[in-house]
Amino acid sequence: MKEGSTLFVRIDYKNGESEVTEQVAIASAQYLKQLSEERYLTAGVFGDMTTEEIDGAMVIFEAENLAEAKAISDADPVFQGGLYHYEIKQWHVMVTAIEQ
Repeated sequence: MKEGSTLFVRIDYKNGESEVTEQVAIASAQYLKQLSEERYLTAGVFGDMTTEEIDGAMVIFEAENLAEAKAISDADPVFQGGLYHYEIKQWHVMVTAIEQ
């Protein structure tokens, strides 16, 4: 993590029953992958991967402040069609595991 950066947690919620197209899902995955090459980022979905019934996601990433975190989130293609909305929180890590 870059010095001076803060972690943010973004929780993504579905707005309704409409499904994200494969094209939008791929574009979002590519966007997040690109971000992960520039900064700390981890992401995953909520739901059943065997049935592909996804009802949300969580992304943890570093940003300098809330404004940057919102700009990063707003640029994610998954929000462009209005199928999802997000909640974002600044996250203060208090405990972390040490690799052994």
